[in-house]
Amino acid sequence: MKYVTKGVCAKEIRFEVMDGRVRNVKFVGGCAGNLKAIGILVEGMSVQDVIGKLRGNICQNGTSCADQLARALQSLAEKA
Repeated sequence: MKYVTKGVCAKEIRFEVMDGRVRNVKFVGGCAGNLKAIGILVEGMSVQDVIGKLRGNICQNGTSCADQLARALQSLAEKA
């Protein structure tokens, strides 16, 4: 899935969800080292666990790249 971010340095987030687990998270733009680390840390976690840990993590503009990932996963979960 591709999610276009709002209010953060990263322009988009690409990820997959397989069997309820987050896989292959890649941020386009933003702070490369930190965002790569987020992708590594959430790899294989359940969608709900990632949302629970990252939702509301604020950097600027009332959101953050981590929060945007949580929002992307939440919107996907709501569609299912």
